Amino acid sequence: MQTFIPNLTNKQSLDRKTLIEKSRQRVQDLYRLQEAGLICKSGDFFPSVHYPPITMYHPITEEQLFADYTTPTDGLLDIYVHIPFCEKKCVFCHYPVKLGEQSSEKDRYLDALEKEMDLYLRRLGLEQIKARSILVGGGTPTFLTLDQLRRFLDSFVTRVDVSTCTQFNYDVDPVTLIGPEGEERLRIMRDYGVDRLTIGIQSLNADILKMMNRHHGVEEALLSIENAKKFGYQVDIEFIFGYPGETLDNWIDVVEQAVSLGVEEIQLYRLKVEAYGDYQAKIKAVKERGLQAFPSVEESIMMKQIAIDILNANGYHENLRRVYTKERKYYSHYADNQCCGLLDQVGFGLTAFSSLRDRFVLNTQSFEDYYQKISEGKLPLNRGIVRSHEEQMRWAIILPLKNRCVWKKYYSEVTGGVSLDEVFRPKIEALKSFGLLVEDDEKIELTKLGAFFADEVAQQFHNPDCIPYARDAYEEGPLYPYNNCQP
Repeated sequence: MQTFIPNLTNKQSLDRKTLIEKSRQRVQDLYRLQEAGLICKSGDFFPSVHYPPITMYHPITEEQLFADYTTPTDGLLDIYVHIPFCEKKCVFCHYPVKLGEQSSEKDRYLDALEKEMDLYLRRLGLEQIKARSILVGGGTPTFLTLDQLRRFLDSFVTRVDVSTCTQFNYDVDPVTLIGPEGEERLRIMRDYGVDRLTIGIQSLNADILKMMNRHHGVEEALLSIENAKKFGYQVDIEFIFGYPGETLDNWIDVVEQAVSLGVEEIQLYRLKVEAYGDYQAKIKAVKERGLQAFPSVEESIMMKQIAIDILNANGYHENLRRVYTKERKYYSHYADNQCCGLLDQVGFGLTAFSSLRDRFVLNTQSFEDYYQKISEGKLPLNRGIVRSHEEQMRWAIILPLKNRCVWKKYYSEVTGGVSLDEVFRPKIEALKSFGLLVEDDEKIELTKLGAFFADEVAQQFHNPDCIPYARDAYEEGPLYPYNNCQP
């Protein structure tokens, strides 16, 4: 295998002692905000990805979901497609997937996926969906044979008009992008209009990759990045911090190497041990059995701040939450449209979701249920919600605030005329008093401190029934999330 050596000449290194000492301030912030009631006593966190969280929806029928629904006036939808197959199961993965080649199973799944898209087209009364942006994820959506990849993309572009698409993104695994087959896969995707790749690197430490049960090493990860750049893709690389085996020192090594790779985007995830969806990863059993030494909450907090400081020193700044770029133009259009623009989006495949203006629905997480419902001519819906006016008011502040900012004029538009100058004021003022929010006549947004604890700040606006942890999990301070919950 060809060895790829990153260009380290432009990397700005920071003194390790200074980095570590500076990061301790964030631990003090953690303690202060725990005492205030913002962060739960254990220091655990719950990702604010959807509102309400996906485990809190009730069963819903197609008729209930689509009652009175009309497609957007511009006809545009963001699209997600889920392909749940992987070579190996990562220890941290909270999603159901099938493992190994399973070529016939993949064909079966692609058959069902095509039928699901047709069912959606009929339900929406469309011949084609006009795409605003596209994300194909998994699993490993590139873990298909070359013929299966062409088949999927052929079927997809007959049902989706990609001429209106501003970005076509794939979440990919490094191994699927290397060698002659990997390069052909990159060529095929590019020919169909794919222009952005999110590569799940997760670590650049060989020992930690093994502990994660990743089926690639450091060299394969670096080669995949180089190949993606060679084919002209916008490249986003992902890393997990707080994983067993990570230390402040080896985490600094990983981030310093990451900033030397010349990618457009670098994304950070804190390890989540407890599931925040329907499927529990093996990482929980690893922790409960004491099989590996986990970094403490304090060390995880320090790792995040250390990464931010290294990224900032090398020209990477937070653009969309958890994603750091050198230029504002580099970001996920899909994530921005859904979480900041609150625009209509449809999802196809196992566990996929659709977010449609004032309603949300989740597909089943069971393969057999997925196949069965589609064979009966039904969409494979599991549960969802048509939001009440109050829940719409919460949703319209939680997602934009967590990810970028809340524009007051737009908030009023999506909530039927509600003014942010008049609702949630006790919450907003309390968060401002702790230096977590800033506000002007046009918008409300997180400070740097607020952005660091963005999930917890966003959860201040949850309905009490949707707050992630029980009442006694928090200190009853000025930011106790169960106080002042009415809009």
